[in-house]
Amino acid sequence: MKKYLSELIGTCVLVFMGCGTAMLVGCDPAAGSGYILTAFAFGLSVVAMAYCVGNISGGHFNAAVTLAMLMRKAISTKDAVMYWIFQIIGACIGSCLLAVIFTSGNVTDLTGAFGSNGLAGVNGSAIAGLLVEIILTFIFLMVIQGVTSSKFNHGSFGGLIIGLTLAFVHILGIGLTGTSVNPSRSIAPAVVAAISGNSVPLSSLWVFIVGPLVGAALAAVVYPALEKE
Repeated sequence: MKKYLSELIGTCVLVFMGCGTAMLVGCDPAAGSGYILTAFAFGLSVVAMAYCVGNISGGHFNAAVTLAMLMRKAISTKDAVMYWIFQIIGACIGSCLLAVIFTSGNVTDLTGAFGSNGLAGVNGSAIAGLLVEIILTFIFLMVIQGVTSSKFNHGSFGGLIIGLTLAFVHILGIGLTGTSVNPSRSIAPAVVAAISGNSVPLSSLWVFIVGPLVGAALAAVVYPALEKE
């Protein structure tokens, strides 16, 4: 249970800080500062949680990461299912906290949908959105596997490298899909937005579930093949 609660806390913080920053400062690529702040909010959330509870659960905070670890047999099926459940619960708590704060404080949500992902940046193209999410998740998971590989010693810098890589993929992805690379992170804001009366994010939610999972699965196949002697 400590592992599962660690995943809940980590995913909650990721959504609260990442989506919350997007809601507060906006993600318009032309504005610049809000775009970069959001990218680093997501990345630094992973850095913080990796060094906080990552040693307890492995620091997934992401259903795609859990899938890759399951395929690599680094986690049991039971633990993977429980991780997925607790990640989604944590993400929902994070989104609900943001909804309460922004609503009760009468703060304008500059994303209009609690930091949900969408296809506006690719002009509504599901194919383009899928490709973006598959590629960015593939890159992210390749780095995670490289950093955590027993063949290489990155010392205590693993969490920092992974967090900076998440910020790195956000820098490109925010302007296209809002960057998911994490189904857990995408599900919660879309559901909370729908409850609040905006059902638009739900219509494309499948892209941000399928894309990251496919990208993670590909990385879980490719990296071991490259690493194999």
